[in-house]
Amino acid sequence: MQLSLASKRARIAAAGAALAVGAGLYTAGAASAEHSVPRTDKEIPNLTKVTDKIKAYYGDTTDKNGQHYASPDSNYAKQVADIQKKAKAQLEKAVKNQSGKKGAPKPAIVLDVDDTTLLTYNYELQQGFHFTPESQDAYLKSTDMAPVFGMPQLVNWAQSKGITVFFVTGRDEHQRGWSVRNLKSAGYKPAADTAHFFLKNKKTPPAYLPCGATCTTVEYKAGTRKHIESQGYRIVGNFGDQYSDLQGGYAQHTYKLPNPMYFLP
Repeated sequence: MQLSLASKRARIAAAGAALAVGAGLYTAGAASAEHSVPRTDKEIPNLTKVTDKIKAYYGDTTDKNGQHYASPDSNYAKQVADIQKKAKAQLEKAVKNQSGKKGAPKPAIVLDVDDTTLLTYNYELQQGFHFTPESQDAYLKSTDMAPVFGMPQLVNWAQSKGITVFFVTGRDEHQRGWSVRNLKSAGYKPAADTAHFFLKNKKTPPAYLPCGATCTTVEYKAGTRKHIESQGYRIVGNFGDQYSDLQGGYAQHTYKLPNPMYFLP
């Protein structure tokens, strides 16, 4: 997840204005797309209260070491379960429709990593919702993130139905080993090998991305999905926690997982 300065600022601000919009916290006269610069402090949601709401939404629990975890009984977990139920039904239908058709593309799903397959909640709280590449490296190197509730089961089920699983993340190529280790420990059975796991490589960007090292999130992810489909696959489901994970086409269905912690354009 190597970000531009603008993207980093977007993450930092996410616990404020962007998050509050999603949570419906703004009142009349609040900053909007047309009035983006607040004129008084009253137009800005209180950061502590926003953080408290985020923690309540995730059902914040802590262990004896002070590590934070989301609760499987939280409203977050319930919302994710509803999305997964819809996705499973649509994936079953897609597999049936393609079954037995000669020369039909192979069904595949694409999944983002952070807050789509692995939950960054504990990391975000530790950093005060302030992402830096250095803190992310230190965390990923030493700590495994918990899986997003229900996602290993959904992904493993998809694989059992003959759906090929691809992971496409904004994490940097140098974070591959830590990420693969974490996906395995979280219970994901599909192989996250080089052919099925795409990370950003700014030093040696792949030839199939015309934008090279300067790709936006949408260009990088859509371009990678296009590359996957060029290999004879039909992406029947694309899962992400950011709209930028899902835009740009090359997927039959898209599934937006909830994430009130940060926003990536």
